[in-house]
Amino acid sequence: MSNTTKKWFSLNLGSRKENASSSSCSCGKKEGNCHSADTFPQQKDGFDQVFDVPMDRRTAFKKLTASLLIGAGAVSTSCSLVSGNESKEKAQIDWEEQFKGNYKLMSEEEKKATVERLARSYELRTGKTINLSSQGPEENVLFGYAFNISKCQGYMDCVNACVEENNQDRNSQMQYIRIHEMKDGKGFNFNEADDNYYHEVPAEGHFYMGTQCFHCDNPPCTKVCPVQATWQEEDGLVVIDYDWCVGCRYCMAACPYDGRRFNWSQPEVPEAEINKNQHYLGNRLRKKGVMEKCTFCVQRSRAGKNPACVEACPTGARIFGNLLDPNSTIRWVLENKKVFRLKEDLGTEPKFWYFMD
Repeated sequence: MSNTTKKWFSLNLGSRKENASSSSCSCGKKEGNCHSADTFPQQKDGFDQVFDVPMDRRTAFKKLTASLLIGAGAVSTSCSLVSGNESKEKAQIDWEEQFKGNYKLMSEEEKKATVERLARSYELRTGKTINLSSQGPEENVLFGYAFNISKCQGYMDCVNACVEENNQDRNSQMQYIRIHEMKDGKGFNFNEADDNYYHEVPAEGHFYMGTQCFHCDNPPCTKVCPVQATWQEEDGLVVIDYDWCVGCRYCMAACPYDGRRFNWSQPEVPEAEINKNQHYLGNRLRKKGVMEKCTFCVQRSRAGKNPACVEACPTGARIFGNLLDPNSTIRWVLENKKVFRLKEDLGTEPKFWYFMD
């Protein structure tokens, strides 16, 4: 950036600062009763950081843009009841979050820092705390799932547990899990299945079958994402970085199992119902316009627990475990039951099997 350009920004910034000091706030309060003027020295530091530290054009532009946006936001909310220090801290958090990298490419230190920022941001907004984890995959772990069709009675306890555990939007009634009511003798015909039955279960002459994200070993959804916001982890979980998702829904179209959901509106969960035990790649609160899906409850599975749906199932139809552990229940099922997977001809290799007693 040339000296002339730098001088221009310095002069204009000084002019803005003088104007702010000599005039009243838009709310009618005079200087000293509102913290809008206090934000400008901080923003000047932001400009100094851009100008005085050697960096490439792209980095400089990002920092400059962020400083301007934060300044504008600080002025528009200058009559907030939040203290000046907390307002500045919130602005700094927003700035750092705006330009953080893709979670998949972050170092462990960067992951820890962004999790701490998000937890602090939630505390500043609500006055409450959350337990936000960035726990990564364990060695020698590959998660898999099995569903016993002969045991499922269609109670949907699994669906309700999933909604509560994963902080899903209540207004749109978003659900990661589908329970399909099928007619006996019709085979696995999803076109004729009832996914929204409202009657006593189990219904005579019917059986029940659950679907969700199958965490394929060859997932087509990850290959079509233009910004690499979704990928497969070493423990087999297919995850999403909500902050990098642009909402194009290519992954939704690519999934042959209807395993992905899109936020058409800002997700809303009553404060009293928010599950505060969260994971960055799992059930943390999402924003409008991004994709969501089952993560095998990464906040639970990586802590050695079963997903919420498995724990909630009253009939024991759901089985989850480590496919690499020869002593795990799911390995016993795969070795001793006649199992099958949906649409195996597609080569997606889902880590979700069905079987019957």
